[in-house]
Amino acid sequence: MSVRTCSQSSHSQGRIAQCMAELPNTWDEWIENFGDWQDTVGFDKKWLGDFELSVLFDWDRAGDQIEFGDYSGRAKWERALQVPHQSIRDGLISMITVQGDTEFASVEQQRHLLASAPTDYDRYAAARIMAEEQRHGWQMAYLLMTYFGQQGAREAQKLLERNAQTGSRLLGAFNRPMPHWLDFYCYTMFVDRDGKFQLGMLSTSAFKPLAASMGPMLKEESFHLGTGSNGLRRVIKAGVIPLDMLQRFFNKWVSTAHDLFGTDSSSSAEWAYVWGIKGRWDERKKLDAEVELDKGVLNEEGRGHYHDEIVNEVEKLNGYLPESSEQKLFVCHENFNRDIGNFADKRCTLEGDLFQGDDAEWDSYLANVLPTPADEEQLIELFKLEWVENKPMTPRQIASGIGVSA
Repeated sequence: MSVRTCSQSSHSQGRIAQCMAELPNTWDEWIENFGDWQDTVGFDKKWLGDFELSVLFDWDRAGDQIEFGDYSGRAKWERALQVPHQSIRDGLISMITVQGDTEFASVEQQRHLLASAPTDYDRYAAARIMAEEQRHGWQMAYLLMTYFGQQGAREAQKLLERNAQTGSRLLGAFNRPMPHWLDFYCYTMFVDRDGKFQLGMLSTSAFKPLAASMGPMLKEESFHLGTGSNGLRRVIKAGVIPLDMLQRFFNKWVSTAHDLFGTDSSSSAEWAYVWGIKGRWDERKKLDAEVELDKGVLNEEGRGHYHDEIVNEVEKLNGYLPESSEQKLFVCHENFNRDIGNFADKRCTLEGDLFQGDDAEWDSYLANVLPTPADEEQLIELFKLEWVENKPMTPRQIASGIGVSA
């Protein structure tokens, strides 16, 4: 790993807690604090192998002109001082902060899984994902530190202070425990796929350094999604995890991912589009095709594209079921098990209909469609078996040293 960090002996876990009074004034100072964060969450730097934490941009892909919104046709902003209003700068800071927060949170959620990896390949894959998530958070912190002065420095430091392990990350999904590898496969299949959509919608941003950050991040994100779909495919082929149990974990993480697209009819999403700082999914294709714009339902539109994609991905997984299987895996409706939006806390079935029944009947329904304590107990025994098909590592993966010492 190529990264400047201070000696571990000169720091303690209390070091990060002091940082709000001692904001980093330079990028090198933030990197020192980042090393403290790794120590605090228990991420051994040796697990990074030859992976290099660095700041990467794809300036060509970012484009030169603002592509949508009120400033369409003008030159993209390359410095914060070029952004015409403080409200737009605040919006950019908020979006960059949330993106960075999710990246570091994912490491905190997943770090402990390296010790229980079902295969050497899975240990490598999880360590690589965590390395790339750290680089993505690193990239967002760099934008904050480099372009947004003391306000950006404060937010960059807070990225290292909040912690999923204490439930203080900004989005609820990134505070959820991830106790085992079945959760991890579902998370990388469904929640990381939401990340792909969020990055894609930022890739046409009017703020050029943000747009230019997305290309390298999207390229790395594809491995995360592949780990989820590949892992679930191997689970199905092993035939140890009961399909009804697997479906319950699908329902848990799909509904979590649906929430990540935000509230319905979001005014903040509308303003982000008007300002040109966050577009639609496949914005450039939609502009070329003159697809009608409805600014009032931007979050719903993105969630709809995401939902359609995971329906197709789950249908691919069904192709690995035994021919004799009468059960098929499926994707629950967007209304089910929502914590935000128009259907937040409403009792909706997997099909999206309002549930008809009393409290006891609803509790019984949830016990059939979401993971239960009994499922978790059964998994403890199932994990002792060869519950996921082995996947050999390539010579290049072995030589990388990623995750080897975990």
